[in-house]
Amino acid sequence: MPEYKHFPLADTAEGLTEADIIAWQVKPGDIVTVNQIVVEVETAKAAVELPIPWAGVVTELLAEPGQTVEVGTPILTIDVDPGGKAAPSAPAPAAAKEEEPAEEEMKPLVGYGSKAVVTQRRARKGAAPAAPAAPAAAVAVAPAPAPVPAAPAPVATPKGGYVPLAKPPVRKLAKDLGVDLHALTGTAEGGVITRDDVHAAANGSAAPATTAASTVDSGYDPATRERRVAIKGVRKATAAAMVQSAYAAPHVTEFLTIDVTPMMEFREKLKKSREFAGVKVTPLTFAAKAVCMAAKRTPDVNAVWDEAAQEIVYKDYVHLGIAAATPRGLVVPKVRDADSMSLKELAIALTELTDVAREGKTTPAAMLGGTITITNVGVFGVDTGTPIINPGESAILCLGAIKDTPWVVDGEIKVRKVLQLSLSFDHRVVDGQQGSEFLADVGALLADPAVAITY
Repeated sequence: MPEYKHFPLADTAEGLTEADIIAWQVKPGDIVTVNQIVVEVETAKAAVELPIPWAGVVTELLAEPGQTVEVGTPILTIDVDPGGKAAPSAPAPAAAKEEEPAEEEMKPLVGYGSKAVVTQRRARKGAAPAAPAAPAAAVAVAPAPAPVPAAPAPVATPKGGYVPLAKPPVRKLAKDLGVDLHALTGTAEGGVITRDDVHAAANGSAAPATTAASTVDSGYDPATRERRVAIKGVRKATAAAMVQSAYAAPHVTEFLTIDVTPMMEFREKLKKSREFAGVKVTPLTFAAKAVCMAAKRTPDVNAVWDEAAQEIVYKDYVHLGIAAATPRGLVVPKVRDADSMSLKELAIALTELTDVAREGKTTPAAMLGGTITITNVGVFGVDTGTPIINPGESAILCLGAIKDTPWVVDGEIKVRKVLQLSLSFDHRVVDGQQGSEFLADVGALLADPAVAITY
């Protein structure tokens, strides 16, 4: 007799309440093994691939790509006894009532959070109850749906916003090439958009999306010439965090303009050295090192205000957050114990961190527990900004673009490499003196890396 189990959306990170289905890796009728990846979901923090804790045959997909699902909600049904080897239950009376929900604890597997997830299964009407002699093996039996070979097609989300089916690397490619995924129809199984589809669109040979997908599913109204997109995932989480920070922490922002010509010259020397061969050293690398060194001299910027305990918590480590723009939105992964790393180690760590972020593969755990953050708007050609502090931190440094600028050197005007810095800090924790000293230290280290030997 078939034995059906419901696979629920698990808590992949502490505090997760919901996630969006990005793409299914299986379809009804597929045979799966324990810990096989079956679905990719997007949480408020990251894209996560979920493994299944059982082996068997997929019988039904209970959620569509683009759909928002609450934690604990069943998203897939699997027959774990397709050969019918389970012992049959005792015959049931003709007028048997529907069995009460049975509970089973699904233990965390690879890719899951630490919390156990409780799922519920309801037996079909008239089904026999499990034999009392073996309660541990008793299962509720659900009606067996007929396997459907086709994978689900793109559907409208509950708020009417069409979600193109494409993995994060494909989304990044589309963004880089200026291709609107909403205007494409995927050629892969289930309507998934591939790299070839994006390249074809960039060359003007791609098949356009259907009228329904480009107007109704995308939320586009031809009458108003407006398109509505549901607020969810990273965008929703970022908005909530920024509002909380802006209204909870009294922000102060200070600015400093510096000549970083010596830093850029030193960078060129490092690129030619044997020790740094193959290592990508950027202005962000120097800024990361400078922040870690300056934070040791001004620990206030690496502390946090604990409102509940009415305490200021000083951190004896630097978990450095790096704000990264990704196809999924703004994420802030952390470099753990960045203060204990050499310049080369920081360069390697930052390269790995940003590459993973841009591919949309940053894990939820990688974005927790930061102590201070750097955001680099200079990569977009912007001079400076007034960044908002990340919740749970007290300061954020903003790097602007490095530009050739007239600068007075020894009484003469020369063209120099000039950078603008800005520092936003929580005035409950950091006074103007401490904020100014920290910013001045960072500026001195970037203006002349040789200053580091005096620290």
